[in-house]
Amino acid sequence: MSDRRVFRTAIMPGPSRPGITGKIRAWWGGWPIGQLAFLAALAFLGCLFVSNVLATMARIGILPGFGFLSSSANFEIGESAIAFRAGDTYLRAITAGLINTLKVSLLGCVLATILGVVIGVAGLSRNLLLSGLVRWFIEITRNTPLLLQLFFWMALAKALPAPRQAPALFDAIFLTNRGVYIPSLSLEGAPFGALAAFALAGAVGAALLLALRLGGRLTRRTGTAAIILSVATILLWFALSGARPVAQAPALSGFNIRGGLNLSPEFAALLTGLVVKFSALIAEIVRAGIQSVGMGQWEAARALGLHDGQIIRLVVLPQALRVITPLTTSSYLDLTKDSSLAVAIGFPDLVSIINTTANTTGQSMEALIILIGAFLTINLALSALMNVYNNRVALRGSTR
Repeated sequence: MSDRRVFRTAIMPGPSRPGITGKIRAWWGGWPIGQLAFLAALAFLGCLFVSNVLATMARIGILPGFGFLSSSANFEIGESAIAFRAGDTYLRAITAGLINTLKVSLLGCVLATILGVVIGVAGLSRNLLLSGLVRWFIEITRNTPLLLQLFFWMALAKALPAPRQAPALFDAIFLTNRGVYIPSLSLEGAPFGALAAFALAGAVGAALLLALRLGGRLTRRTGTAAIILSVATILLWFALSGARPVAQAPALSGFNIRGGLNLSPEFAALLTGLVVKFSALIAEIVRAGIQSVGMGQWEAARALGLHDGQIIRLVVLPQALRVITPLTTSSYLDLTKDSSLAVAIGFPDLVSIINTTANTTGQSMEALIILIGAFLTINLALSALMNVYNNRVALRGSTR
């Protein structure tokens, strides 16, 4: 063999034979029988698991299925947005817990966003005292377990004074050991169709926005038109039904406080803990989003005579939303899931009601399926809504 041939063989080796792993990979990807065998094995394990569960339930005398939802629940719910008393169905009890979870989650997302934006902007201040306080708040809040914070806020709520000794903030807000009393807004003379009227107004606005979205002409002007149309529908319903909104402020009456809206200590502690915890996370997201905008944008805005507040509101935040929105969506999902810690401080949320239902009926598997399906539906719906907004923000940013 010549030297040139030896050299060519050394630097250009021939095709090597595939090993055992390569043969298995080629057989797995090249033949559907391997994939079918894997799916069959998964199905077999699933059937084995289900059969064992059914056998165990039959041995202890529990009938599988969701028929228990129509049975009477023999427990009370301390706080519910809908009327509930012992003897109502388990379905109504679970619905009450779901509404409580949605209530604290939605309020937590809104308040955490507002407070997080304020704290995030304040952390960029040139004032060393303000920026230092913001940094300490964020570090302490982020590095403390949420469960510990909930215990702290619950202990603080129980340590508040009695109604007669409670201080009044702005003569409208009372902080007591029986809860937080705030002004409320109610409807007088409203018929049963109030909910239908609000649903109709929302449907009109949503239909118009969807039509404009599909038509590709969704602008700020058309969005404003949809909002005006929805508000006009609500005002028309007020005019036709004779209902009128009435504001009620809490006031001390005897040994208790009457009027207004009472937030129970458990609800107030849970909402405060979630808002404080996730406002710190959102503040960091806002700070990072603002700092992601180049300094040239600030200098150009200052050259136009804008002050810092106008620069942040008109120039920086619209561009920073492309960074802020995806991470804020993740914070919203975490806040919704962490609301399940309410069971630790006695707030009757969905997890607490499901736990009680499973203990009283023995239908643990079905109760867990309901719980998983509820949280999965809430998070997927919230993620879908935020993705729509994120796509809208990304589209604006890409066309500039």
